[in-house]
Amino acid sequence: MADKKEGTFVVHVNKAENDTWQGQVTWADKDEKLNFRSAMELMSIIDAALNTDEE
Repeated sequence: MADKKEGTFVVHVNKAENDTWQGQVTWADKDEKLNFRSAMELMSIIDAALNTDEE
């Protein structure tokens, strides 16, 4: 079983259009900010951040 990775993310939803969210997510541990255009893209950003090999 793979090691469980953790992270702190701050999600700011600017608006909800077309049945989804748009906004900005901040990876608090690394102070990285990215904009997202859908809830699916938000989940993809978080998943990719937690699946990096960087420590």
